[in-house]
Amino acid sequence: MHIKVNIDTDVCIGAGQCALTAPNVFTQDDDGFSALLPGQENGTDDAMTKEAARACPVGAIKVSETTG
Repeated sequence: MHIKVNIDTDVCIGAGQCALTAPNVFTQDDDGFSALLPGQENGTDDAMTKEAARACPVGAIKVSETTG
């Protein structure tokens, strides 16, 4: 099962909790806002992805499970 990640860039404040919690999935762009690492756009199997979404102080990260 893969986890699909959606980052609401209008809500993100650049706290960086996602990148600290799941560094294999998230990074911060040049402006300090959350971004997915290359290769993670189509989903991830990283178990920490859901925890990173929960760690976001403004709820900018949404995750959904996919079966493909």
